[in-house]
Amino acid sequence: MQRRTLLQGAAAGALAAAAPAIAQPARTATLRFVPQANLTALDPIWTSAIVTQMHGYHVYDTLYAVDGTQQARPQMAEGHTVSADGRLWRIRLREGLRFHDGEPVRAQDCAASLERWSKRDPFGQILAGVVERWAAADDRTLEIRLTRPFPLLLDALAKPDANVPFIMPERLARTDANTQVAEVVGSGPYRFLRDEFVSGSRVVYAKNDAYVPRQEASDWASGGKVAHFPRIEWHILPDPATAAAALQSGEVDWLEQPLSDLIPTLQRNRNIAVEILNPAGLMSIMRLNHLQAPFNDLKTRQAVALAVDQPEYMQATLGGDRSVWRECRSLFPCGTPLGVEDLSEFNAPPRSLDRARAALQASGYKGEKVVIINPTDFPLIGPHGQVTADRLRRIGMNVELAETDWGTVVQRRVRREPVDQGGWSIFHTYGSSLAYLNPAVSSLVKGPGAAGWFGWYTSPRMEELVQSWLGASEPERQRSLANEINKLAQDDVATIPLGQFFIRTAHRRSITGLAKGSMPYPWGVRPV
Repeated sequence: MQRRTLLQGAAAGALAAAAPAIAQPARTATLRFVPQANLTALDPIWTSAIVTQMHGYHVYDTLYAVDGTQQARPQMAEGHTVSADGRLWRIRLREGLRFHDGEPVRAQDCAASLERWSKRDPFGQILAGVVERWAAADDRTLEIRLTRPFPLLLDALAKPDANVPFIMPERLARTDANTQVAEVVGSGPYRFLRDEFVSGSRVVYAKNDAYVPRQEASDWASGGKVAHFPRIEWHILPDPATAAAALQSGEVDWLEQPLSDLIPTLQRNRNIAVEILNPAGLMSIMRLNHLQAPFNDLKTRQAVALAVDQPEYMQATLGGDRSVWRECRSLFPCGTPLGVEDLSEFNAPPRSLDRARAALQASGYKGEKVVIINPTDFPLIGPHGQVTADRLRRIGMNVELAETDWGTVVQRRVRREPVDQGGWSIFHTYGSSLAYLNPAVSSLVKGPGAAGWFGWYTSPRMEELVQSWLGASEPERQRSLANEINKLAQDDVATIPLGQFFIRTAHRRSITGLAKGSMPYPWGVRPV
């Protein structure tokens, strides 16, 4: 398609140009990393943006974390006990945990952090529904008292993707969950250097010399988080081609998400390795605003779903190489036990613009403006907004494509006002498949309305089904309920799936030890 042809030509030409100069301390002292997008929001509880969660893994730590088998393992925790009736959990903290401001990590900090997290995260909201009290028995013992047993409690505390239940000081965790914290203070392997932070240009972290890693080997987000580099710099470069050129010249060490068009060039460079770090893959999605017209109308949402052609979306961002993407019409990841496709007529083929146009005309759509907020600086998201704008115009919608940077999209998507007051109608994003694995963790299917994820899908029936799934003990019953949840979410157009894909990362062979996981982790990476 034309978008990709123009992009390929611009990228190929830029590779020959020199990247902007980056000041370089001793190579073994600094890891230079190019993230997927600019870091504009610093609070990983306030936003689910992946780049902010990556930032969170540098600065913060968690009580529990998942390993490569997705099992919860103690992280800040030394261990736990559970009462005979399953209603009282006591979690004991490891000795010697300290925040970056020098203060010890206390159970009070953990209680306040989890309470705040539970107000923003979909899984946390489910857990909070059965929490009677988050409390501290003493400085090293966190108590979670429940109204009824909740077997998935550790799975919630070990959640590896947005929103990750990071621990911060109580004084910051008491911040309203809808307001960003004023400081970045964690207890993780790296400290955030606020004085060197320039949004849109550079993010800098320094090794936390007071951090005591666990003694076992690191495994995904769990285990010993050893910081080998004294300093990590994130460089926000102006475009993918410039970033690739900087990697080839050795001005940066690691490029998180090279443009797919540039992968063959990078693979031919003997100094560069290209690999997949997240074997679970990712899912691209379209999210509609259910609070405002026109998508507060079910029939109008269903017309949009009928207009979606997944291959066009995947090709717009990843090209024609089907080894790195696949169609997936399920709201749970394909290839997993709950990833069942074609449960809804609005998400199953055949879909076409003709069907979508007829459905829109029958819906009573009155020409209301549809504002698509879309990032121009995010190659895995930006083309999706362009595809959607084109397809919706072709079925007769009044579309405004509001193109900005990703940071502005993140800031704007929290707004609930009508579009003429700064609101929005559609945004696109993606996340690790693990974040959408089942009804407990996924924000894509839940229907709590104003308390839910951006788009604010509301469905009391969905909330009942999710609670039934959580309480089901028989695998067959769980699968049956999951299919019902999946179908209802598709019928209601809670979220529109755009495809499933795998990201290749690229790095200089002068570094090694990159950990597998749902996102790039800073620990374990070391100079060769």
